[in-house]
Amino acid sequence: MASRHISRSIALQTLYEWDFLNQNNDKLNQILERNINNFGAGIDDTDFPRKLVNGVLTHLKELDELITKAAPEWPVSQINLIDRNILRLGIFELLFSDQKEVPPKVAINEAIELAKTFGGESSSRFINGVLGTIYREKIAEKEETEK
Repeated sequence: MASRHISRSIALQTLYEWDFLNQNNDKLNQILERNINNFGAGIDDTDFPRKLVNGVLTHLKELDELITKAAPEWPVSQINLIDRNILRLGIFELLFSDQKEVPPKVAINEAIELAKTFGGESSSRFINGVLGTIYREKIAEKEETEK
């Protein structure tokens, strides 16, 4: 398994536990470091999962607003914890990461793979639909303005 995929899994597990503990920021670094130590033996860059988790938290309000717009029939609070955090992580990588480092289609594919591994039966379709909508609206809009 690739180092970045493991890092994304660690970030997801950290965000899941943080969200499960009512978004207790006091425990976040402890959770993240424990997950890196327990599951990060195969990763080259331990800063990558930290960057992902911190990026999601920095943009949390905006990420949740984007989820609400892309999936209006699913209030963020009613999306199950794992899918909600896969979406947050995927949208963060899709919109706020360096697209030369993580191209949009890679960000979407990685989120779908996380959904297949950690989510329920329909999680991957749900994640794909929401991220596809955001991609079409945000990325395509950005590419148009750059022309």
